[in-house]
Amino acid sequence: MSVVGFDLGNESCIVGVARQRGIDVVLNEESKRETPAIVCFGDKQRFIGTAGAANSTMNPKNSISQIKRLLGRKFADPELQHDIQSFPFRVSEGPDGFPLVHARYLGEERSFTPTQLLAMVLSNLKAIAEGNLNSAVIDCCIGIPVYFTDLQRRAVIDAATIAGLRPLRLFHETTATALAYGIYKTDLPESDQLNVAFVDVGHASMQVSIVGYKKGQLKMLSHAYDRSLGGRDFDEALFKHFAAKFKEEYKIDVYQNARACIRLRVACEKLKKMLSANPEAPMNIECLMDEKDVRGFIKRDEFEKISAPVLERVKGPLEKALAEAGLTTEDVHFVEVVGSGSRVPAVMKIITEFFGKEPRRTMNASECVARGCALQCAILSPTFKVREFQVNEGFPFSVALSWKPDAQNNESQQTVVFPKGNAIPSIKALTFYRSNTFAVDVLNVDTDDLQITQKISTYTIGPFQSSKGEKAKLKVKVRLNIHGVVSLESAMMLEEEEVEVPVSATSEAPKDATKMDTDDAPRDDDNIQEPKVPTDTTEGAAENGAGESEEKTVPMETDTKVEPTKKKVKKTNVPVAETVYGAMAADELEKAVEKEYEMALQDRVMEETKDKKNSVEAYVYDMRNKLNEKYNEFVMSEDIEGLMTKLQEVEDWLYEDGEDETKGVYVAKLEELKKVGGPIEARYREWTERGPALEQLMYCIRSFREAALSNDQKFDHIDISEKQKVINECSDAEAWLFEKKQQQDALPKHANPVLLVSDIKKKAEAVDRFCKPIMTKPKPAPKPQTPPPAETPAPEAQTPEPESSGASEPGEAASEGADQEEATAEQMDTDKADPSQA
Repeated sequence: MSVVGFDLGNESCIVGVARQRGIDVVLNEESKRETPAIVCFGDKQRFIGTAGAANSTMNPKNSISQIKRLLGRKFADPELQHDIQSFPFRVSEGPDGFPLVHARYLGEERSFTPTQLLAMVLSNLKAIAEGNLNSAVIDCCIGIPVYFTDLQRRAVIDAATIAGLRPLRLFHETTATALAYGIYKTDLPESDQLNVAFVDVGHASMQVSIVGYKKGQLKMLSHAYDRSLGGRDFDEALFKHFAAKFKEEYKIDVYQNARACIRLRVACEKLKKMLSANPEAPMNIECLMDEKDVRGFIKRDEFEKISAPVLERVKGPLEKALAEAGLTTEDVHFVEVVGSGSRVPAVMKIITEFFGKEPRRTMNASECVARGCALQCAILSPTFKVREFQVNEGFPFSVALSWKPDAQNNESQQTVVFPKGNAIPSIKALTFYRSNTFAVDVLNVDTDDLQITQKISTYTIGPFQSSKGEKAKLKVKVRLNIHGVVSLESAMMLEEEEVEVPVSATSEAPKDATKMDTDDAPRDDDNIQEPKVPTDTTEGAAENGAGESEEKTVPMETDTKVEPTKKKVKKTNVPVAETVYGAMAADELEKAVEKEYEMALQDRVMEETKDKKNSVEAYVYDMRNKLNEKYNEFVMSEDIEGLMTKLQEVEDWLYEDGEDETKGVYVAKLEELKKVGGPIEARYREWTERGPALEQLMYCIRSFREAALSNDQKFDHIDISEKQKVINECSDAEAWLFEKKQQQDALPKHANPVLLVSDIKKKAEAVDRFCKPIMTKPKPAPKPQTPPPAETPAPEAQTPEPESSGASEPGEAASEGADQEEATAEQMDTDKADPSQA
């Protein structure tokens, strides 16, 4: 399971991966930690990321950047209209009122949705992560701005699906930063809350959050933002300043040339970074436009003066975040500053003056979001065991449900189901009394952000029919999921039925009675509020928590008394139809996945074609250099000239007719060259490898011959005839080698060899295979030594004894003799059984 975090920036993206030792930021193909969020369309393929940035200057009208600003926004949005003025590419209004981006791809004009473009960026980030991990990447955590609307969140999820990713969570960038800051803190207080303000000034937006820390947990106290205040606004101020200056001094208007605009914007961004560290900075651009070199100079004071309208807006989000958290500047213990735009000294000065304390930079300003996302992915993943740390996230908007009653008046009623700051994720329920199909709208309410559209989605609940003919009771569940997306999850019709329960004297309840869902069942009312709607028969119930089933266990009486009838609640699922305004339909998403696959396949084919073309070019240069050096002796002088001519022809073809050919043509051309150059390479390779192979064979022959002729005792057990076979085999191999070597030595280097390295190795293997079993034959086991038989002493003359005593002695003697024989037999058996001990 992959554990990856993506920081989707407006200008650049960062990939973080979780490893056993911690979180690492992955390097891209250029060994850089940041990857540009650019998609450049060419005549043959797409260029994404670093390749897209490299091509954007030469192909500005087909290079799409700042995709995040286009996502999930209406074309008529004033902010979007302001952004479009600075875009070098063409953006038009689509049939649904959302923007379409136009670019020339594969020789024709094509249009793409922002979701498709974001999917291309995510595909590139996925490839970077897979190249680093050497495994497939599917599960991930994606960072998004806290101000992203429901539609924008859905667009990110759709883009991830198109790219072949499955986001475990869309994580707010402010929360990701807070997690990356707090999870490594070991000195967090257990009772008193540590309040930290995070100020993130990015490329295009500013986000502020106040976070309360306790041991093992964090709580988001407030969010505030300005979606159009970032580093690019300072670049724009410099751009306008120098554009006007160059128009006056050099009589050139950069607004008339897209390439000149891009080059000047890049120069302004560099100038801004220089002014962050220096009181003044120069600007020099060669051939900016009309073959004119331009020069400029600006001091930091002048830069702050022309940026005054931007700087005046910095304090707004700071004040709002502090007010929403209900804190004063004295209650904030630390101020952490992140984001690329926060490096401007004037911004730091405003933050310092507002909080009355010096901001700190304990985290990497550019990488903290990617690290926080990777940490969150690790927490959600079973692959890693992460330190216990609870993230209490708050929803940044207020969401309400609106509906029209059954009564004659057409005034809509609404109730807030997820107030601002509501926990993520969460489930709440509403109870309706309706007689036929009705619609419920999901709305954004109580927001002072004019860019947020009010209506999110509409759900049509029905059809349904009550069995009693009266108004049906419907319980509707609304979910705020882990991504911050609101949806009406289900609708269920509840009908009461009376059922007979047989009277029983036992204390056992009926087997299925414990699963009945009745109105009399006990409820946990701690988090339940049921605001009564005065006009119609609608009850609103808000249930916080984990979203468990509504089934309750009926308490059963254990006495002998049992009611003859009980009320049972019959549950029937009611169909729910969803309409999300501006979101991709299922069939559109499927088509987008297919299109992305086709474009990715085209990119892969073109990359393979380039590789084959480069292989032909590399072979031409390599063979030409070697023919003049180490291959010179291995080819006839008259053939060198012909081969050189052939190489030159192929080189000329590559830069003329073969500039734009298919993969198969380049493969065929390389094979054609190798037919001529291959034998030369083979002769050189044989010559270089022949010496070591000969030495190896001679060593093998010499070793076995010396062993066969040796008088060493370890070879004494080998039969002389066997040793003679080894000697003969060695002599035959030596004679073969001598004959072949004489033939080879007589040949020039440019002739095909008769003594091949492969033959030498085969001969060495044959000698080894024949001689080794003979010379390594183990010694036979020594024969066991049989002990000499015991000598029987000669009988001595004895004085005759009485019969009674004499009769017993021969019997005893016979017994002793038998015992000796048995002992000897046992000893012999033992010797045979264990010859090593003998």
